[in-house]
Amino acid sequence: MQVWKMETYYLWPILTVLTILGLSYRNRSSLDSEKFAEIALLSILTVQVGLGSLWAFLGHAFMPDVIATYIGWPTGSPFQLEVAFANLSFGVMGLLSWKFRGEFWMATIIGFSVFYLGAAYGHIMDALINLNYSPGNIGAPLYIDIVIPLLLILLLVYHRKFSRKSQG
Repeated sequence: MQVWKMETYYLWPILTVLTILGLSYRNRSSLDSEKFAEIALLSILTVQVGLGSLWAFLGHAFMPDVIATYIGWPTGSPFQLEVAFANLSFGVMGLLSWKFRGEFWMATIIGFSVFYLGAAYGHIMDALINLNYSPGNIGAPLYIDIVIPLLLILLLVYHRKFSRKSQG
């Protein structure tokens, strides 16, 4: 059973947007741009980074050949398990972001962004050098590997700058 099709990569961004909308509605009486940035960061960290990374862990750990085939990689590589545990780490950090804020968010975003942007670089180089145009290599996963870290970084910078202005 192939659970990891391109469509599952859209599940986490969709759930993230729904979470942002739900939390924004719940906080509508105090919603301003600073609060919205905080809600967006919290939602992306817990849903996209947290739950999405746990999902990626499950795939790489328990269905490595399915994932490898989808990405266009050779099956049977022990590196799949290492990628699985990297995803597990960010999944745990993403979920802990619900409880811990501030510098914890920054550390989570930096680590996640290095991992995902590095993965994007690897996918691009694999396409250019090995002509690997598999959907799991240059499709939705590649765009998510680039867009989510950049969005997190921009929101974090905005949130920290805006928070300092309102405190000072």
